[in-house]
Amino acid sequence: MGNPVLSFLSRDWAGLPVAAVVALLGGWCLRVGRASGGTGAAAVGTALLVVAGLLALGSVWHLVHVARTRALHPPPGRLVDVGGYRMHVVAEGESGGKPSVVWMAGGHVGGFAIHHLHRMLREETRSILVDRPGTGWSDIGPFPRSTVREAEEIFAALDAAGEKGPFVLVGHSFGGLLVANMARRHPERLAGLVLLDPTPPDTIIYGPPLPGLFQMRYGAVLNALPRLFGFHTDFAGRRMRKTAPPVFKKVLDLVEERLGEAGRALRAIDCGTKGACTSASIYSELTPAGLARVGWDTTPYDGDLGDLPVILVNPADMAEQELDYVVKTVERQTGRPVDVNRLRRFYKGSMGRYLSCSSRAERAYAPAGTGHNFPYVEPELIAGVVRRLLTPGVPVAAAPANPGRAEGTAS
Repeated sequence: MGNPVLSFLSRDWAGLPVAAVVALLGGWCLRVGRASGGTGAAAVGTALLVVAGLLALGSVWHLVHVARTRALHPPPGRLVDVGGYRMHVVAEGESGGKPSVVWMAGGHVGGFAIHHLHRMLREETRSILVDRPGTGWSDIGPFPRSTVREAEEIFAALDAAGEKGPFVLVGHSFGGLLVANMARRHPERLAGLVLLDPTPPDTIIYGPPLPGLFQMRYGAVLNALPRLFGFHTDFAGRRMRKTAPPVFKKVLDLVEERLGEAGRALRAIDCGTKGACTSASIYSELTPAGLARVGWDTTPYDGDLGDLPVILVNPADMAEQELDYVVKTVERQTGRPVDVNRLRRFYKGSMGRYLSCSSRAERAYAPAGTGHNFPYVEPELIAGVVRRLLTPGVPVAAAPANPGRAEGTAS
């Protein structure tokens, strides 16, 4: 699917023109059948008109459902204009002279997906969540979606909301790649950067095919399309919960527990296709060809961040069930055996590239076995790491986030 198609399908009204096209095709078949006296074409035309009517009714119901959902869940923060479309910003707490913290969740989801960490710090400083275009309460924004575009959009949203900084940016997974790009573009606006197992470009370029990336791009769109016609039951999500390995089921349950009402509100507001379509657009970067196309503008390299304090946090080792799932999926996709030890070393080494971006970068570790989603397993650890960058005059390397497991400042 190209970006024009994704842009069209991301609109809540998209089901109506689809129904109109089916109706036109049905009308044409019906006329052909009547003109020729054939019953086959007339029957097909009648069937298509019935289908078109059902699609139209479903589309209208979808628009009603979206309107009701948005009325029940109004934006908890501010909608600010960033150049013809609006982004949603939640900013709470007082900085008291400390830097403000901007949180960015993994994947391409709304800011409330990391709300549990926001709640932990908003009593200590200014804490900010931003919905990227197409997520949460933000408008869809222009296509194609890209890390470069979103880095500038987030700064524009912060400016429009009156948030001055300086900022400590905290990003998990794909959100980590995004905040690293933000830091490269505007290091003068930052007090520090915390990267929570950020997406490592080298893994995409040089590693084995990652399981789930194609599903993240197009499977999510196909699963979301029925919503345009009034089918809002998350059949794909239910199936995933039934078939997912125990380690992932545990994470899903933990995320739901940590986020609470914020997570339920985010799921409710994401009742259309905009989230899936904007994700598919930006995830086109997560391929070897995609990163080759955008790498120079997207990826921070050696020395790009000068002496900005940077803390990279990774799990001490991949959770064995996580690693086992990746290995089995890669072997199934490629038909070739995977050297598990090499894969483990590769993931750890490719993540280390982020350490070369700043002369004041260090690496800390979450406990072994916590896996990629350790921000939900060990939230207190993350809060402790961030607090170190909120204290003026304290060197980054002065107090390791995980004593005995931190690596020194990069040269």
